[in-house]
Amino acid sequence: MRIENSFIPVEGVGETTERRLWERGVRTWDEFDPAVDVAGVGSTTAERIESFIAEARARLDDGDAAYFDRRFPSGERWRLYEDFREGTCFFDIETTGLDEHRDRVTTVSFHQGGETTTLVAGRDLTADRLRERFREADLLATFNGARFDVPFLEASFGIDVDTPHLDLMYPAKRIGLSGGLKPIEKQIGIDRDRPDISGRDAVRLWREYERGDDEALQTLISYNREDTENLRTLADAVCDSLHRDVFARAIEG
Repeated sequence: MRIENSFIPVEGVGETTERRLWERGVRTWDEFDPAVDVAGVGSTTAERIESFIAEARARLDDGDAAYFDRRFPSGERWRLYEDFREGTCFFDIETTGLDEHRDRVTTVSFHQGGETTTLVAGRDLTADRLRERFREADLLATFNGARFDVPFLEASFGIDVDTPHLDLMYPAKRIGLSGGLKPIEKQIGIDRDRPDISGRDAVRLWREYERGDDEALQTLISYNREDTENLRTLADAVCDSLHRDVFARAIEG
């Protein structure tokens, strides 16, 4: 599902009215006609829709993901993914614990445009490098990043992460995928090279690296990178499922 299929950012257009538009054949912005008789779309709402479409076209042409991040309800942010898929930066962090004020970030992996990069504490993991990575992205994608990864990075490095953010944990729950990332991966058929490594192991591996075990660091990096790369597969699966449930079902029914 693409942004151009959406009318829900318009004041006065909720899920029911948007569905009615789709069912009447108004499935994209190009197909909107204020003369179409749709329950819930009076003259005022029609004017708002036309105004939104005019501005949204220009914003989309400019690649302004932040505009749509502000306009869409938080629960519908997944609709940005298809349009900004190639500019989406998937990222995941590893830490020495769960307290953002006491513990430290050890590695951060980014997956964007088919390439994966990992920053390591004490080497190249700096505030400037993080800002650069986030600045280059149209959209961020994480799993539980809104509650963990983002605030941890902000507290640890004194940065503000304001790139539009799709936390996949919430749309995954919407389609019945709950629990941690690894159980969800199993449900959708993602296999791991190291299925037995956990977050607790990640802390242990870092401690072993600090004691001089470089191989432990390589294992930790591999684990972190796999977390990050699997997020793209998860995003594809979740957004495809929501597309079928929200949009395809409406236009087919």
